[in-house]
Amino acid sequence: MTAEKDDPSGIDWEDAFANASHIPGGLDFPAAWRAQAEEFRAGTSGQLDIPYGDHPREKFDLFMPDSRARGLAVFIHGGFWLAFDKSDWSGFAAGALARGWAVALPSYVLAPEARISRMTQSIGRAIATAAEMVDGPIRLAGHSAGGHLATRMVCDDSPLPGSVADRIERVVSISGLHDLRPLQLHSMNEKLALDPSEAADESPCLHRRRAGNTRVTAWVGAGERPEFLRQSALLSEAWSTPESLVPLIAEPGRHHFNVIDGLRERDHPLTEAFAGGND
Repeated sequence: MTAEKDDPSGIDWEDAFANASHIPGGLDFPAAWRAQAEEFRAGTSGQLDIPYGDHPREKFDLFMPDSRARGLAVFIHGGFWLAFDKSDWSGFAAGALARGWAVALPSYVLAPEARISRMTQSIGRAIATAAEMVDGPIRLAGHSAGGHLATRMVCDDSPLPGSVADRIERVVSISGLHDLRPLQLHSMNEKLALDPSEAADESPCLHRRRAGNTRVTAWVGAGERPEFLRQSALLSEAWSTPESLVPLIAEPGRHHFNVIDGLRERDHPLTEAFAGGND
């Protein structure tokens, strides 16, 4: 599908969402994430493959700090709702774990087997199940499609039980996708199967933010594709109020695949935004 043929705006939506082809060595990142994740799990105690539903992919890993957990931090992986597994991302728990948080990383059923609306419900169940295992406040972070799923948890139609949603202190959407309507013009929609109704219903920027004191941050790499910069700016614009701004942080020198690296470090500003404060 080309923009010149199908989109009167002239935007090439295939290129707009392309990351690997615009990042040197872009195709090498998944293997590196997987190797780092295996190394992390080998040296860290945790409970693996905790079920939260009936599907084989409806499981999460939970890593616990050495001392009493400050609360629950959840990292939701990306992959355009089409790819990856929790086991590819374990290493990104390191920063929050070092700050005393229990860290959960869920898998979820991917397209084309599941629609995005089902994934939203699945992540809600994963968080609710993890919240039964860990007391205290909850922090959420997600990358790319995971950023979408994290922000869906604090929309006005959140799938979370109110008692769990009320515990969410912070959400950090990292290079998140918050306006799903353009994806209908991308070839990946052959698997996502978004129609106008679902694309709107599943777009956080078209929802009100859930009432409460949750602090939301839109984090993006300054070197990312223009569409990802737009998506983060849109969330900040749509959800900011005079009483509760949504900061837009474009991290210098970062692209779509290395913008999450800060989560590995205890004192990186991204980890501070996600798991910092009161320590």
